[in-house]
Amino acid sequence: MSLQENLIKNRDTFIEENKKFIYNVTFSICKKRLQWENDDELSVALIAFNNACNSYVETRGNFFSYAKVIIKNALIDYFRKNSNKYLLSFGEENDELENAFFKNSLSEYDIKQENMKRCEEIKVLSEELKKYNISFKDLVKNSPCHKDTKDKLLNVSFSCSKDYSILDYIHKHRRLPVKQICIITGCSRKLIDQWRKYILSLIVIISNESYYYITSYLNIKVGEDNEK
Repeated sequence: MSLQENLIKNRDTFIEENKKFIYNVTFSICKKRLQWENDDELSVALIAFNNACNSYVETRGNFFSYAKVIIKNALIDYFRKNSNKYLLSFGEENDELENAFFKNSLSEYDIKQENMKRCEEIKVLSEELKKYNISFKDLVKNSPCHKDTKDKLLNVSFSCSKDYSILDYIHKHRRLPVKQICIITGCSRKLIDQWRKYILSLIVIISNESYYYITSYLNIKVGEDNEK
């Protein structure tokens, strides 16, 4: 039976057979042991996998590569909505578990397709950022080098991306409401001003569901915020 037939006729069996895949993708982001009975993250991932089954067409490339992106973005959206509970960070560029799991699952064609879709999104993002007078060259010059700073700005951006008044201000005025961001995040004005373009770009990406592959490529990881 073909993959497409499995997705339609044997959905429950197909999902059950791929629960290990769903778990591994979720674990690669959450970096903690998870239980199907207790952890919301796995429930979110399971629903996302089912949604991937619903929306998948062959032109999207390899199904599992596509499903991985859908699951990651569903989890990221979940973390965005619950950002007070979670502490987010950028993962290492080479995630050993994830690379080992997917290394042999994608053909050269699949990899090219995924890279092509990501390039298409990058072109769209480039045009959107122009509205904010930001170029990729600007981001190279105005991106923090230290991981701690990057992670802090990631959490600031997530907090902003779930605040509709901040998003409305950004879309209307094409700049950050710095004072408001300082109030809701507790960050200094100096920090926000220094990394204004970087924060603004992250907010644009995170708050736009169209940037599936770019968001997934950010390699965001999550852990419990024990200080909350």
